[in-house]
Amino acid sequence: MSDLTLLSIAELRDGFRSGEFTAREIAEQYNAAVYAARALNAYTVETPDDALAAADAADKARGGGELGSLAGIPLGIKDLFATRGVNTTAGSRILKDFKPRYESTVTANLRKAGAGMLGKLNMDEFAMGSSNETSAYGPVISPWRRNDGGNAALAPGGSSGGSSAAVAAGIAPAATGTDTGGSIRQPAAFTGICGIKPTYGRCSRWGIVSFASSLDQAGPMARTVRDCAIMLEAMAGFDPKDSTSLDLSVPKWETGLSSDLKGKRVGIPKEYRIDGVPADIGALWDRGIEWLRDAGAEIVEISLPHTKYALPTYYIIAPAEASSNLARYDGVRYGLREVPDGGNLDAMYAATRAAGFGAEVRRRIMIGTYVLSAGFYDAYFTKAQKVRTLIKQDFEKAFEQCDLILTPTAPSAAFGLGDKTADPLSMYLNDVFAVPASLAGLPAMSVPGGLDEQGLPLGLHLIGRELDEQGVLNAGLAIEERAGFTAKPARWW
Repeated sequence: MSDLTLLSIAELRDGFRSGEFTAREIAEQYNAAVYAARALNAYTVETPDDALAAADAADKARGGGELGSLAGIPLGIKDLFATRGVNTTAGSRILKDFKPRYESTVTANLRKAGAGMLGKLNMDEFAMGSSNETSAYGPVISPWRRNDGGNAALAPGGSSGGSSAAVAAGIAPAATGTDTGGSIRQPAAFTGICGIKPTYGRCSRWGIVSFASSLDQAGPMARTVRDCAIMLEAMAGFDPKDSTSLDLSVPKWETGLSSDLKGKRVGIPKEYRIDGVPADIGALWDRGIEWLRDAGAEIVEISLPHTKYALPTYYIIAPAEASSNLARYDGVRYGLREVPDGGNLDAMYAATRAAGFGAEVRRRIMIGTYVLSAGFYDAYFTKAQKVRTLIKQDFEKAFEQCDLILTPTAPSAAFGLGDKTADPLSMYLNDVFAVPASLAGLPAMSVPGGLDEQGLPLGLHLIGRELDEQGVLNAGLAIEERAGFTAKPARWW
């Protein structure tokens, strides 16, 4: 039998339904691939029996009843999504061995669609990071290598680094990710896959471990634009348990896919031409502009003047919300508990949080607590919220001139593990192109466009109007067809 791990979700779905192969054969091949790729450290927990059970149910249903859109498809699930009875740790020691008694809405939706679970995917601790090096389980290693013959391990991006590495390495056909300031799009760009952050509220946040509640949004990571559309249809939907969930029907994004962009205007923000970005990225951006023009789009220059304030605004708001959300981890109800000899309750709190949180999480809690303190709340947090409004207004004005916006996804290709850990500010700059869309709550997607001179993937970034996931997916399809990106990492693991 051919290697089923090379197929897209759409190809697996069609082959399964036609009887070319069984769902169990898909699950068995993926389970074997997951086991063989343990050197990547992409999975924190493997659940081969779950994948097989869902496959057997799909094989049984194929003979009679109606099949879900993901019947027979096993997925990787980021360790931020609560999965009933399976470790959900957010990549943190403080949640070591925590097994929820409930299921997140997104994973429940995927199960209703027939999907099985290959396991939980490694991630930056509490989704705080851009390289997947802050995880309590150790870093995920990108399946990609530079073409200079060196063996230096590369970062898969973050925080959804386990998800990006698994999809790129062929040890999951698709995976869930979460995006607070670029954590779906940047790792997708680093590993040569597709990833979309939908409009804030499209996917329920219920059962997802919170980082920054006004920014966090779930989305899919997959090999193709079509696969992202299939996944997003299954993941999205109104959830009364989430007060930020949008009470809207889920569009048929896959059916609506079209790479014909006639009549569409694509904006190119002049502020995104920043110093220090490698020439390869600028050249790819120019090619992307020509690909969209070839698809029928009109190219217009736009201005997003408050872009230069987006990164500092994000790194005030996100840590502030994190400091509040993470206050619940105190050793009392669940997770790690450290009790010093003779210590009181305050000593237990301090010891538990010191032992349970990693350095990056502690840094962000301290920043967040500082900007929320009585003496600095108005000077920092209130001002950042006002700038966030200005950034959102910039997009609203820009969309009076255009329908979509095209930028690079990240300011560099994948960097080496350890290259930026000593310089947090340098690490934070990886989100410079992704953060504005997060602050505005807009749909945005990364699509692979080519390789740099070192043979590493580079992504193109599309931003759409609120609720216009279809427009973003269609433009992504236009790029995908013209880029012809088929490169895959060599299997060295």
